[in-house]
Amino acid sequence: MLAETEARPADLAITRKVIAELAPAGDEPAVPETNTVYQAIVNAFNQHPDQVFRVRGLHELLGMPTDEPSINVTRSRLGRLTRQGFLTQPGRGRYQKRTQRRS
Repeated sequence: MLAETEARPADLAITRKVIAELAPAGDEPAVPETNTVYQAIVNAFNQHPDQVFRVRGLHELLGMPTDEPSINVTRSRLGRLTRQGFLTQPGRGRYQKRTQRRS
């Protein structure tokens, strides 16, 4: 029993080393995917600056899945873009690119 307990940290160290060699460093795989989705959303609004989008319509335009979990993730992303000032929300569930109007 004692020998098994003493060998366990060595096994864990070997496992950690193997995983570190096989897995890319940091969060590199997830970040480009997220950035790509954000960029696609921003590009859609830039290409259609006067159009008001609902989330499902935006998904259909971009060829993204229209299941509820995917819609909810995009809704969160659009909320973030709204808080950052890139989008406006002219109605509930509707999003549009903010345009700068000078009076």
